[in-house]
Amino acid sequence: MKWKKYTIDTITGAVDLISAMLDEQGIEGIEIEDLVPLTESETKGMFIDILPELPPDDGKARVSFYLEEEADADGILSAVKAGLEELKAYADLGDGTITCSETEDKDWVNNWKQYFHPFTVDQILIKPTWEQIPPEHQDKLLIEIDPGTAFGTGSHETTQLCIRQLQKYLKPGDKVLDVGTGSGILGIAALKLGAGYAFGTDLDEHAVEAAAENAAVNGYGKDRFELAFGNIIDDEELQKRAGLSCYDVAVANILAPVIILLQGEADRHLKPGGIFITSGIINTKEDEVRQAFLENPRWELLETTRQNDWVSITARRK
Repeated sequence: MKWKKYTIDTITGAVDLISAMLDEQGIEGIEIEDLVPLTESETKGMFIDILPELPPDDGKARVSFYLEEEADADGILSAVKAGLEELKAYADLGDGTITCSETEDKDWVNNWKQYFHPFTVDQILIKPTWEQIPPEHQDKLLIEIDPGTAFGTGSHETTQLCIRQLQKYLKPGDKVLDVGTGSGILGIAALKLGAGYAFGTDLDEHAVEAAAENAAVNGYGKDRFELAFGNIIDDEELQKRAGLSCYDVAVANILAPVIILLQGEADRHLKPGGIFITSGIINTKEDEVRQAFLENPRWELLETTRQNDWVSITARRK
């Protein structure tokens, strides 16, 4: 299906007025493009370490909306133009002009699958559930993943860094805490490498569902890989459910600011001598994460590993 895209060229000061007018016309879902930097409060809940650099704000903005082919485009467009004329009577809209283009309806949820193919991390083969095992990798330890909308195919440098550290530090029968489990790939990798039990948490309910499905595909039920929705940093019920001083290994592939907070909680869940493997750290944030560990007397830094621009820091609970 093809959609018609209508874009109104305006100024940032008029975006709210135009958005409200489009809503009154029954148009659901708009797209706003401008060069206004995001505030600290706006970025606080975003899962991103580095925001793209934007040119200076020029005060201009574009507000776009989409109509299906069968929609009464002429009638809707006429009403929108009339709405713009009313606004112009008492507000500066800038150009206030409308341009039209076509966009193709794509299956964005599944389109990424064409780029996810089997690959190896040392002796481990990670492959999508919909592909066959390559003949040359029949002897590898197999992990099958369908991440859905959750983070974690295993191909990202941070995931590979964590897997390699699990290979190095994990012992047979270890109990593992996987914070920010995403697709469940690290918890599953730990079980494949010999862990006896894994407990995974995530802030995204869809990720928890995806992780449970991936665990089942790889042969693990709730008795081996238990999953829970919530934020272990401040959710007391989840902290109790996970258990204190009972894990041999904790792993967190999240983001530097979250790891800085998490290091103050993860030590409570590890046994003395337990290992904390972290990644998701862009190299420009390495010193901040390292300093947070150094300031906590319960941590001993063991090593830092790197892959391209990404960093993994591994620590031991004293």
